[in-house]
Amino acid sequence: MKKEKTTQFLMKPKVDFCFKELMEDEEVRNAFLAAVLGINVEDVIESRILPSHLRQKDKDEKLGILDVRVLLNNREQIDIEIQVTFSEYWAERTLFYLGKMFTDQLKPGENYQKLEKCIHIGILNFTMFDDEEYYSCFHFWSDEGRKLYSDKVEIHTLELPKLAKHDYPETELLKWLQFINAETKEEFEMAAEKNEYIKKAYEDLNRISADEEKRLEYEERERMIRDHQYFSTIYKETGLKEGLKEGLKEGRKEGRKEGRRQATVELLQEMGMEKENVCAKMQEKFQLSFQEAEREVEKYWK
Repeated sequence: MKKEKTTQFLMKPKVDFCFKELMEDEEVRNAFLAAVLGINVEDVIESRILPSHLRQKDKDEKLGILDVRVLLNNREQIDIEIQVTFSEYWAERTLFYLGKMFTDQLKPGENYQKLEKCIHIGILNFTMFDDEEYYSCFHFWSDEGRKLYSDKVEIHTLELPKLAKHDYPETELLKWLQFINAETKEEFEMAAEKNEYIKKAYEDLNRISADEEKRLEYEERERMIRDHQYFSTIYKETGLKEGLKEGLKEGRKEGRKEGRRQATVELLQEMGMEKENVCAKMQEKFQLSFQEAEREVEKYWK
């Protein structure tokens, strides 16, 4: 009897936990940054990981944010974030945290001359712009004549879904994005053959994926992302995000709340989830006591 061949487990770099682990390797980090910024790897003298204190998990951000903050050549600060799920207010959120990163450089009384460039790199697993370009870079330009107002802020946006839809000239950046977007061992190996630094990243990926503790953390992060996508889908498919369009404001608010709870219970039940597990999900999602969650489930259980 032939023994079945087991498939080697490999994390996906587009899951933010995995990407952050890969960025711990300075060689890999420097090469990736050089590709995004369009400079030679040799020009990256040094890069250091900074504490990601900007992204505190607030009450409305259930998924939390795992980003990578880097100090480049002891000057520019760079914030790298992979956004796995669709974010309706991605642009606003990017501007908010970029502005905070910029202003946090100065202590009270310090001179504006101390301000260094701040760069945000967003790797998106959804399409943001209705064109074919997978890479966009934004500066402060005038509407006419393209006069540069300031070079102190810069935003880079990378849209992964576009890679499968169009053919692009091969660049160092494209090679990196093909690696980040890879799903199978074969795709990873193809990407690793194109670049010595991507090969190093692939070696790191194999090592990280074999670490049992990191694998558990990765799987927990994947679960959180799936739950977030799932609940987001509930709101969209049922149209309950809009709430009741008629009536008083408070009525609309209450209607939305009740509608979300009903839709959540019904969809989880349709998925075959046990009643006690649905109660636990309701507690977590809507911050209910066990008794409150139990009542809501009983109310909508079919």
